[in-house]
Amino acid sequence: MRRSKPQPIRNKLDLADRTQVRLVRKRLGLSDAELTSIVERIGNSIAAISKEAALQRATTLPKPDDVPPVAVITSATVGEQATRK
Repeated sequence: MRRSKPQPIRNKLDLADRTQVRLVRKRLGLSDAELTSIVERIGNSIAAISKEAALQRATTLPKPDDVPPVAVITSATVGEQATRK
């Protein structure tokens, strides 16, 4: 007697299925640790994981150190204009 293979549930994340975990991580841009912490907090619903990942991205603001001061931008622009002449 042949038993049919159980169909995967598409709206739940199976952490034992490495392929599914890799695909969800890649689609959402999460690390292993981030995905694991989200699943521990809210469960394994893929919709809830997607929503939580979007909320995390929205609350993460860029660091002010990444933006150069206006003087640096101005001096770089002036330097480029001087080399073009």
